[in-house]
Amino acid sequence: MSTLSAQSAQALDKALIAKWSLWSWGNATVSALMVTFVFGTYIADAVGPGGQGAQYLTTANLVAGVIIALTAPVIGQRADKAGRRRLWLTINTLLVVVLCAACFFVKPEQSYLLLGVSLMAAMTLFDEFANLNYNAMITDISDHNRMGRVSGIGWGAGYLGGIVILAIAYFGLVAGEPPFLFGLSDDEAINIRVVALVGAAWFLLWALPLLFTRMKTADQFTADERVSVLESYRRLIRVVVGLWKDDRNTFWFLVASAVYRDGLSAVFTYGAILGVTIYGFTAGDILLFGIAGNVVAALGAIAGGFFDDRFGPRRVIITCVSALMALGAIMYFFDVEREILGMTITPTGAFWVFGLSLCLFVGPAQAASRAFVGRLAPPERAAELFGLYATAGRSVGFLTSGISAVLLTVTLGADAQVEDAEKALIIGIVVVLAVGLALILKVHNPTSTAKMREH
Repeated sequence: MSTLSAQSAQALDKALIAKWSLWSWGNATVSALMVTFVFGTYIADAVGPGGQGAQYLTTANLVAGVIIALTAPVIGQRADKAGRRRLWLTINTLLVVVLCAACFFVKPEQSYLLLGVSLMAAMTLFDEFANLNYNAMITDISDHNRMGRVSGIGWGAGYLGGIVILAIAYFGLVAGEPPFLFGLSDDEAINIRVVALVGAAWFLLWALPLLFTRMKTADQFTADERVSVLESYRRLIRVVVGLWKDDRNTFWFLVASAVYRDGLSAVFTYGAILGVTIYGFTAGDILLFGIAGNVVAALGAIAGGFFDDRFGPRRVIITCVSALMALGAIMYFFDVEREILGMTITPTGAFWVFGLSLCLFVGPAQAASRAFVGRLAPPERAAELFGLYATAGRSVGFLTSGISAVLLTVTLGADAQVEDAEKALIIGIVVVLAVGLALILKVHNPTSTAKMREH
């Protein structure tokens, strides 16, 4: 029996996979609660009104993104070399928890704006570093043949965790009239600020099982010689050049995934905006849609993981990206009421049907992308490769927003209706996904680990 077959014959450690997935369940508090739906909106509307909050927040996140792009591969490389992947996951997780909790001190006054955006940007920065090491652990808990389902379960857990903590915070501390949970009032937005404490406690609670688990592989690698930070960057350059020379498949996957993942992120980033501005959703409706969308995305990610193991991640990614392009093109024409086969379909109804269908395909594409990298990654250098994966994504993170901005400018300049101009966001997403699809066609399923030069 080959080594790979022998690995596949062994039972996976279900308890360890459960602990790994629970970390993702808790980590959803960062994106769902703090960045997207509650605290980010609070900073933009209450702490820095008149557009100043959004401007400061965007600038701070840009700075964090640049730092991530420049440092992620080296940070992953050094964690691998020291054999301390779990240690750095623990350190970065605790930093995220502390920064999240510290947002409680951001009062709804303009003098707190700089503090608020700085805390949010720093939280985003260390969350990315934590996820880098977390994603690399997939090589420790799964074998090559079952990496798809393990990645899908973890990604699905993240979506579901986001739904639960969002529901707790929104219905307990945000919606309705005071008194809120714990008998809180809304004086000085104390109810919104407590959301940060609840989110921090939620993440810490569900992260602890994994943080207290001793890994049996990567954490026991023999530590390599100590090298300077400058030498780490030299090694990084050699790795990238080596991938171009020796492993074009890995190189092109990193490029392709960076492009289509920007499109995947845009589906959620701009989905709420389009729902309200074009398809007739109210703020309450869009929250309910967000909850339903996360449920569908979670189910899609879990189911897609099994298709990944059966057919390979490449086919799952191609299928999902193609479906997203088709659904986006269909939605473009449903901004007005239409008659189809004798049925009247309203824009709101179309958004529920086709919007949830979009969510169904986003989850599997994201999970399959992580599993693809996991299969490529040499176990002893997994964090380094996931660092490159993060950097590649950050380096083109402007694509959808940039293309959409150009299209918005052109359509508004032609004296079109504002609603017609905003539909340009749909075109921007479809274009980016199409480019990503064209690039992923150059890639084949991973059959061996990436050829990563160092010396």
